[in-house]
Parts: sequence; structure tokens; C-alpha cells
Amino acid sequence: MRPSAWQSGRAARTVHRAREAVGSGGRPVPAPRAEIEASWNRVVRSGLDPEQSTESVLLGADEIERRRRGSTLSEVMPLLNDRLVSLADSARQIVVVTDVECRVLWRRGNAAVLRRADGICLAEGAAWAEESTGTNAIGTALASRAPVQVHSSEHFVRTLHAWTCAAAPVRDPRDGRLMGIVDMSGPLSTFHPATLALVSSVAGLAEGEIRDRHLRAIDRLRSVAAPLVCRLGGRALAVDSHGWLAAVTGMPPVDRLPLPKSLRPGRVWLPSLGMCRVEPLPGGWLIQVADAPSEGAPQRVVLDLSRPRGLRINVVGAVGTWTQRLSPRHAELLYALALHREGRTASELAGDVFGDPSRTVTVRAEISRVRRHLAQVLAHRPYRFGEGVEVEVIHPDDPADLLPRSTAPVVVGARHRG
Repeated sequence: MRPSAWQSGRAARTVHRAREAVGSGGRPVPAPRAEIEASWNRVVRSGLDPEQSTESVLLGADEIERRRRGSTLSEVMPLLNDRLVSLADSARQIVVVTDVECRVLWRRGNAAVLRRADGICLAEGAAWAEESTGTNAIGTALASRAPVQVHSSEHFVRTLHAWTCAAAPVRDPRDGRLMGIVDMSGPLSTFHPATLALVSSVAGLAEGEIRDRHLRAIDRLRSVAAPLVCRLGGRALAVDSHGWLAAVTGMPPVDRLPLPKSLRPGRVWLPSLGMCRVEPLPGGWLIQVADAPSEGAPQRVVLDLSRPRGLRINVVGAVGTWTQRLSPRHAELLYALALHREGRTASELAGDVFGDPSRTVTVRAEISRVRRHLAQVLAHRPYRFGEGVEVEVIHPDDPADLLPRSTAPVVVGARHRG
């Protein structure tokens, strides 16, 4: 046996023993790579059987086509075909592109490997999320939101031990949302350490192509909106459907205006501007800000910390309710303000969140980011929720689950008091 083959077999057996230890509730020795161990732990908690098959109920052809048409990734499939598919074919691998549910929408590459992939249900319409197929590059890249390579027995389900795969998430540069996953998979013998870098690079190129198309669309909107906005009195701006600025008058420019998920023409209360009049434009919206005090100002906010992966704030006003998702850091800051309705200085917030009152620059920067979305909710000097705004905090059932990864003193203290 060649030394490289022997070493590869020994490595596979080592990973196999580590995976078995995790599956039985023990600690793997030696430990696998951090991203693999984290995935195994998620899969074990879900109750997945490592002996199960990777079969799944396939989406119908009509549903696959509907999802393709609704995916921005369809715009960059020619780029992926040019940059990745030919390389995959020559390397005896295939390229798989999924949506955000890890459903396979496109599959290209080496004909022999495509036939072999049918045997593990790596087919168009198949489900490849971790909860259905265990640790694999597609599902694990989605769960971790990061590029990952999964080789041989690093896969949780034994059926996949004869495969190697590398995948990277593709995000929409217009709003940062995940669009899907790009993956290269093949038989074990096709493993190459550079595959992950290649897939990550092509995912970046796809994002760059979408960004270029977006900039051209903004330019087209600007050519229509700029003359119109200049003739308006008061404060007004034109933005595309994602809130990116094309033209502005009577107010400082912003890069992007936070918009509700469903924006309609008419009178609309926007959290960063107050009451506005909204009219459609080709490729965007014309927004005129009301100068009179708004009767639609928020009356109540609900800070929902009950689910670590679903941190959000719900804002209730006279004209309706809207929701803003929160990062863990912003959730910590808002939690501190909810506990101290009288307000907090930058130094006090720095102590609450970082345990270091001197970190005021960081606090001011983070609060500024929060106020882009919650300007009508948060006041400053000192930082606080606005006067007359009712604030409710929804805690998790178990106090230990309150922002479980947070080390902020204000959170740690609340867990202990709970």
C-alpha cells in the first residue's frame, strides 16, 4: 500500500472513532476539526441515525422551476457554469447549487459522477440540510454560514463516507441575506485541498456579479429619480426596492434606508423617518417625509430574547406593527436599556456590555447602527427608550438560555438572578 493511501485510511479511521464518540455522548479523542465537531453535535441533538439513507422526497419539476425563477442565483448560473462546471467535470466532480433550504436547484458536472450521485439522492429537488442528511458540506455551510469542506467519514451518515465535498454560502450583496449554497462534490478519490478555496472564490465572484448588476440598476433609477426629487420641496429621497439611495433632497444622504418587508404606496410610518408618503418609481420608491409631528410614532416595543437564533424587536405604533431582527451585540445593548429606563451614558453601557467603561467609542458606534433602524424608538443624551414608549422583554423559559453565548455583565447578572 502506498504511504499516502495508508495515511488517508488511518485518518479516516481516526475521524470515524471520533464521530462514534460524539454519537454516544462522549468526547472525541483526538478531537475533529472544530466546524465538524460542532456539526456532529447539532446532528446528534436532532436524533439523526448515522445508519439511515440520504433519500429524501424530491421536489416536483414545477416547484423546482418556480424556485429557480424566484432565486437571484439564476442570474449568475452562466458565471458558475463558466468558472466551475468545466473544472468539476475534468476533476471528476459535480457542481451543486441549492436554495436557502438546501434544496438542490441545479446540478452540473461529470456525467459518470452525476449518475453515481443519484445513488445518494444528490439530485435536483433533494433535501441536503443537516437535519435531513447529517453533516455534509451543503447543510453545514448553511448552518455555519461559512465555507466548509467535509471529507469521507467526517460525514455523519455512513452512506456518504465514500464522498468528499466543499461548499460555500452565497449572500445577496444588496441586503446581506443568504441566497443559497454552491458545492463541489465527488468520489473520495477526487479529494483536493484547494477545492474549498476554489468554491469560495467562485461564490465571491457570483456575489460580485450581483453587486455590479445592482449598481447598474441604481444608476438607471437615479437617471429617472434625480430630476424628480430636485423639483420637490421638503425632505424626500428615492431608493431602490432594497432601500439603497438613488437621490435625495432636503436631508443628509444615507447609504441605505431600512424598509419594511412589504412596502406599499400611500402613507407609511418608517422607523428611521417617521410618517412618509410613498410612491412607486421604475425600480424603486419615491419617499417624501412628513414635516408635521407624526401620530404614528411607536407606542410599545417588545424585545424578544426567547430564542437565541431569533433575536428581534417588535415595534407597535398607531399605524401598525413591524419587526427588526437583532444581532447578539445589539440585543445586549437594548436589554441593558430595557433594564435602565432612566437611560445610560456611553460609559455605563460600555460597563454593562463589555465590563469596561472606557470602551465608549465602540458603544457609540453600535448604538448609531441600532438607531438607523430604531431612530423613532431610541433617544440619546443619555441613551434610552423614548418617553411614553412601553417596553416589554420576553425572556427564555430557562434563565440560562438568555443570550447563552453572551459574556456581557448585564446579561450574566440577569442569568444568575433568574
